Amino acid sequence: MKLILLRHTKSDWTDPAQEDHDRPLNARGRAAAASMGDWLRSRRHLPDLVLCSDATRTQETLENLFLPDAEVQMRPDLYLAEAAAILTLARAQTVGCVLIVGHNPGIAEAAAAIVATPPLHSEFAHYPTGACLVVDLPDDRPGRLLDFAVPRDFE
Repeated sequence: MKLILLRHTKSDWTDPAQEDHDRPLNARGRAAAASMGDWLRSRRHLPDLVLCSDATRTQETLENLFLPDAEVQMRPDLYLAEAAAILTLARAQTVGCVLIVGHNPGIAEAAAAIVATPPLHSEFAHYPTGACLVVDLPDDRPGRLLDFAVPRDFE
C-alpha cells in the first residue's frame, strides 16, 4: 500500500477567540494546498481513500488539493491524533493508496516512525504546515520513502 501523510496547510489565527477545531485556512494555506495537490497529481500519488481529520483546516486543505476520484472519510478520531493511532488506522486499510490529512505533532511523529530511511530534506524533522510524505508501506515493516515535499519547495 502507498501511504501519504499530509499535515494541513497554514491556518488563520486572526480571531483569537475562535475554537482550535474551527480555525479555517488563510489565503497562504489555500494556495499551499493547491500547490501540494498539483505536486501529488504530477507525481501520480493519487489516493483511493482519504482519511481526514474533521477539523475545519484539514477539511479545507483537502478541498484545495483537488484530488479526483477518492473516497473521503471525515474522521473525528484524527483531530490531534497521536502517531500510534494514525499508524494503526493506516495499517488497517486495504486499498492501494491512502492519504491521511492531520495535525502535528501526531502526523510528524507518524511520518518519522514509518520510514526506514527518512528523506534528506531539511524540513522533514520540523514537518511544517503542508508537509507531505509518501511511502510504500509493507504490512509489517517500516515504509520505503517514495517522496517528500513542503509547500515552500514550490514558491
